[in-house]
Amino acid sequence: MWRPLLEQLQAGDTKALAKTISFIENEQNGYEELMSHLPANRHTKIIGVTGPPGAGKSTLVDGLIGELLKKEKKVAVLCVDPSSPFNMGAVLGDRIRMNQWYIHPNVFIRSLASRGAMGGLHPKIIEITELVKAASYDYIILETVGVGQSEIEIAGMADATIVVVVPESGDEIQTMKAGVMEIADVFVVNKSDRAGADAFVKNLRQMLAPTFSTHKGEVRIIKTIANENKGLGELSDAIEKHLQDDHQFDRRYWLLTERVWSIIQKERMKNISKEQLMQSLKQADPLTLNLYQFARQFYS
Repeated sequence: MWRPLLEQLQAGDTKALAKTISFIENEQNGYEELMSHLPANRHTKIIGVTGPPGAGKSTLVDGLIGELLKKEKKVAVLCVDPSSPFNMGAVLGDRIRMNQWYIHPNVFIRSLASRGAMGGLHPKIIEITELVKAASYDYIILETVGVGQSEIEIAGMADATIVVVVPESGDEIQTMKAGVMEIADVFVVNKSDRAGADAFVKNLRQMLAPTFSTHKGEVRIIKTIANENKGLGELSDAIEKHLQDDHQFDRRYWLLTERVWSIIQKERMKNISKEQLMQSLKQADPLTLNLYQFARQFYS
């Protein structure tokens, strides 16, 4: 069943790509065999876009798609939406702001539910991005749900990580530094026409100075007004420049290590489900329950 899907995928059939993603998400029979036969790909680059809710990530991604299309690139966008904690379905669904691109021949957009994943991503995000690579897109944009510091998981997926903030984030910048700030390759100060934007950028530059920051390379700061398409060309250029930097060679092995680690971790956990844990917990006495002892029966 998987062979025809792979052939159609490599031929650029977007319907086959959508079907194959569902094939992987639902872990249908043969999905692991399909994954093991995907060709190697060193061409496609992954751009991660993250940041707090309300920063304008979706509008920014919408504009970035347009900039990349101007450069005659093929772009796939994977939008990871928050999930209901009860049924694991997506709360937001497909991004309405990107509807102008849904029928464009060089754009593929898919919304994915995070399904409770703590890193702001989808539990099968590695498999899905590898599938999209097989369809020969130049860029894959991952937009995460914006869940805070646990969102740093995206740093293990993306060749370039874009952190989107707004001038009002000034009071939160200290708490961000311990987590999300450290993963940024490019900072985008969106809605930069608002009051205090210049002062915010200045403070951000000070915090990214070598004295205070752990970043090895330059972290670019781009001011944008995404809903007016301002600054997006500069952002596109900054992303390309980052991807061409020398340190990318070292980063590649770190990224590969993170992806392989995640695959091994999921493989070892695949026979354990939350539903199974819940049913087992219902049989236990909550007054005498020792969580560590309870958990050991599933991995020892």
